[in-house]
Amino acid sequence: MTVDPVSRHFFPGFIRLRVLYHAAKEAIYGAEIAEELTRHGYRLSQGTLYPTLHFLEELGYLKSRVEYVLGRRRRYYRATASGRKVLVEARQKLVELVAEVLDDQDAAFQDMRRKRSGKGARR
Repeated sequence: MTVDPVSRHFFPGFIRLRVLYHAAKEAIYGAEIAEELTRHGYRLSQGTLYPTLHFLEELGYLKSRVEYVLGRRRRYYRATASGRKVLVEARQKLVELVAEVLDDQDAAFQDMRRKRSGKGARR
């Protein structure tokens, strides 16, 4: 099966951002975040999700704890102070990205291009 470029190159960052967002709000566990990601159209296996959670934990953005629920072991993940800080920074970049890509607000880039091409600034 061929994976499209958007899924392969862009979705992993979206997934990490969604995980971090939910973990900043409250403690989450793998099965429920997988369900939430599926609700948003992401299809990922446990072989992708759990390494993502572990990676975010290794970076210091998440911390985990184990609880037993109905006799079953469940690992909960919660955003750390560093994770919440990264989330704030990511939100700022996301706002800029949405404005540029969806609202076509790239005047600063176009001005820079005009200046470099010798056509002068925008009027």
